[in-house]
Amino acid sequence: MTTPSPERARLACALRELKVRTGLSLVGLAAKTAFSKSSWDRYLNGRTLPPRDAVQDLCRLAGEPEGRCLALWEIAESESSGRSREGPRSPCPEQVTGAGSPADGRAAHRGATALAVLASVCAVVLGGVAAVVLLLPYPEGEPGSALAPPPSAAGPHCRGAACEGRSPMHMKCAATPVTLATHHTATGAWLELRYSEECGTSWARMWGTRVGDRLEMSAADRSGADVTDGPVRGAEVRDAIDADAYIYTPMTAARPGTAVRACFRPAAGDGKECFDSRVAG
Repeated sequence: MTTPSPERARLACALRELKVRTGLSLVGLAAKTAFSKSSWDRYLNGRTLPPRDAVQDLCRLAGEPEGRCLALWEIAESESSGRSREGPRSPCPEQVTGAGSPADGRAAHRGATALAVLASVCAVVLGGVAAVVLLLPYPEGEPGSALAPPPSAAGPHCRGAACEGRSPMHMKCAATPVTLATHHTATGAWLELRYSEECGTSWARMWGTRVGDRLEMSAADRSGADVTDGPVRGAEVRDAIDADAYIYTPMTAARPGTAVRACFRPAAGDGKECFDSRVAG
């Protein structure tokens, strides 16, 4: 099996980052798209150039505008005509697995314009690596820390009351959130209360869960008000795909001083575990 070209390898690198952002396994991707688990394995490791539809589907699942990855796809697609490939490179920190022997060292001629376009697109796509790391579920303990990602060019899609009941991922509010509190449940699930200063919202998330587990969060923005006076936002683990990913509640408006609470209701048993926090400032 030949080594993927630099163009295809860079596309595969960008697609892997989007996969991490979705929190889905290969089985999960296959369940939510028209492409099989084995196909996604080939696409994500650069062994096969994915169809344009597959790139668009992954962007949709990750909440990422498709223009950047489609530009990478178009460059890789135009290159895949059997011309000589460059020697293997490491396009991103994760090595492409399944690659064969090194290329014969002959460098194919590339147009200066194509290289300039490729460099600019890759710089934008790979700039989101730090943000993606924040979304990777860990089997034990809290997710690892990461460098803060650069601000999104598009910015959040809502703020304050306009975000009520909406997804922090889809509204681009989960790029640089603050973790207000973390809780480890008796069943082994992990919970977090999150706050976005940029969006003026709070939400909760869970991972390491089981099918049927439910998470609820609420907030109180009035002095002396009980946390339960605010709207309750909930999320439930519906299937094995959800159990293999981060699950987020919808957002509710919050600001410095807002009290927030998350309550976990396990699938087995009638009890619940709650923990509180407050937005600093």
